[in-house]
Amino acid sequence: MGSKTGDYLIEFIQNGAYMKVSVIDPVSGREVSIVGPAAAPREHLIRVAVKKMEYVLTKEKT
Repeated sequence: MGSKTGDYLIEFIQNGAYMKVSVIDPVSGREVSIVGPAAAPREHLIRVAVKKMEYVLTKEKT
């Protein structure tokens, strides 16, 4: 995944029926996480997590 600040690091951790997705921005060191159903497509989980990261990074700038 690309960003204005660089590439994101993405980690998946499954716990039963749930999947935790953590996204780290290596430039700022900021990390955000989401939890979703493990059966959901990974692309969808990534999209939601990256959107959260972009929101957090934008919010921190203001």
